[in-house]
Amino acid sequence: MQFLHPEFFYALPALLIPVLIHLFQLRRFKIQAFTNVALLQKIRLQTRKSSQLKKWLILIVRLLAIGCIILAFSQPFLSNQLAQKNSSETVIYLDNSFSMQAIGPKGPLLSRAVQEVITGFDELEKISVFTNDQSYKSIPLKDLKTELLSLDYSQNQLDLNRLILKGKTLFSEDKTRSKKLILVSDFQQHEDKILTNTDTTIQVLLVPLKPINTANNYIDNVRLESSLNTNYTLNVSGKTTSDTNDSIPVTLYQNAKVIGKSILVKSKNFKTSFVLPNTLEFKGKLSIDDTQILYDDDFYFNIPKTEKIAVLAIHENSSSTFLKNLYSNDEFIFKNQNLKTLDYGQIKMQNLIILNGIKQISIALKNSLDVFMNTGGTVLLIPNKTGDLSSYNKVLSTQTTHQLKPIKTQEKRITNIAFNHPILKNVFEEKISNFQYPSVQVFYPLSTTTNRILSFENQQAFLVQFKSLFVFTAPVESEASNFIHSPLIVPTLYNIGRSSLKTPPLHYWIGAENNFDLKVNLQRDRILKLSHKDSQFIPLQTNFNTKVSITTKENPREPGHYAVLKNKDTLTTVSYNYNRDESQLRYHDLTQMKGVSIEKSLNDTLNTIKIESNVTWLWKWFVIFALTLLAFEMLILKYFK
Repeated sequence: MQFLHPEFFYALPALLIPVLIHLFQLRRFKIQAFTNVALLQKIRLQTRKSSQLKKWLILIVRLLAIGCIILAFSQPFLSNQLAQKNSSETVIYLDNSFSMQAIGPKGPLLSRAVQEVITGFDELEKISVFTNDQSYKSIPLKDLKTELLSLDYSQNQLDLNRLILKGKTLFSEDKTRSKKLILVSDFQQHEDKILTNTDTTIQVLLVPLKPINTANNYIDNVRLESSLNTNYTLNVSGKTTSDTNDSIPVTLYQNAKVIGKSILVKSKNFKTSFVLPNTLEFKGKLSIDDTQILYDDDFYFNIPKTEKIAVLAIHENSSSTFLKNLYSNDEFIFKNQNLKTLDYGQIKMQNLIILNGIKQISIALKNSLDVFMNTGGTVLLIPNKTGDLSSYNKVLSTQTTHQLKPIKTQEKRITNIAFNHPILKNVFEEKISNFQYPSVQVFYPLSTTTNRILSFENQQAFLVQFKSLFVFTAPVESEASNFIHSPLIVPTLYNIGRSSLKTPPLHYWIGAENNFDLKVNLQRDRILKLSHKDSQFIPLQTNFNTKVSITTKENPREPGHYAVLKNKDTLTTVSYNYNRDESQLRYHDLTQMKGVSIEKSLNDTLNTIKIESNVTWLWKWFVIFALTLLAFEMLILKYFK
């Protein structure tokens, strides 16, 4: 017989308690002289013997009852060598997300969990384990040990409901076996709903692992700000989960060279800035020193060589001076052509076509614009107050089912701004309400509630986007509107121009869908590659006339600078970073979850499961013996004279 909790044997001295009570109850008889006591003497001797026997019986029963209770708490069991080891199935989830880098009482949380799994099973025993990005079904531990010890951290953390669904796929279809799903994690708090396990065929056991402390410093984001001189201002934002941390030192690198150092201080909301020359391409890295979680201590960014965007304005008699001033030679290649002398062959070489006040759009021009938009180009339609409505709607029909309605002569103020639209998203530091709104005298009503960028006071659209087509519903010439004199015109038209060629930003987040364009003529059957260190991969890409659109999502999986290669030539560089979703170190309240069991440690959980599948428990019998003995004591006290 073996015992699961032998430490309860320290309670055996409690057996002395009934012994001491028994001794105190023994009294010496006092002799009293009396005449002719022969009969009384005989009765006295019999009563004394009966009383002593009753007390000895009670003592023995109490000792046995207390002994049975102590044995029951120590949980005795017998090894059952004939028990089938496969009568139950266990699947283990090991959370290998970045937050498991945190230091627990016995080292990094993930490393400790892996060690307990390895020591919790026999070498030849088949186990099923899965992580956020790997699954191992029914593999002998000796073959799986190397894989477990070399687990990489991942930013993909599954929510609790998906964990149960994924864990169910690793169980067999044998309904006679009991199924236990052990989830080992720090249970970071995300936006997923509180878990409620409704599958009664699977017992879900949660093993929460917590770090010693939850203080973590990290670089949150960077932003580049242009200035009037020849320099850039790089704004750096950091964060901390510590209430006592007042500063975070940060270092700026260009490649492996230290460019500058600064401090993120609490009084400035952990923000600082660096001044960079805007004459060179810049591959940078920001770094801080932090001992808690390491994945968010480095931040890669890249200032690429800017590609000039080709803009073609087509007009009849309208002035394009304001467009020429907006699309300067520093960032754009601006051309202005009259409709009568238009070279249609130039359309496919542009990034943005502006139809500036054309009265009638011919079928030939409409067809050319349709091909242009379908091959990645962007068109901006500015109507004329005497324009041909039918020809305008034919252009709209290539991108949407919405149509312009006959022109109205009525003054309307432009009062509604879509601050979250990509064209205006980073223009305003805060939402404004006391703005000097521009107005129009005439407009073409357009009833749409989607993709509006600027709207009138009656909620009708003034500027709207349909896929690759931007449409003003009113003329912007001075006779019909004062919009060209409004501060809104500069960021609006400038960002429409910038959006026509999606140049890479400072950085991208790994795991998100990222899109950017490269202005390059790529021959048919040629591809671009992304390269980092010794590895390369081919991203999803679409080849247009004047550019290649690249989309990344599943790859890359490692942060750093990635060169975009055409054959062996580097066209540009893009930078990727892990997102900061796990940097806050906030944890679920597991007590709110239903249908699950919360365990104290993985080691104890595995030992309990192992014992349950191979032993016969005896503690229930000792509980029964203890209750029987207590009942027997009550009978002695009541009926034994």
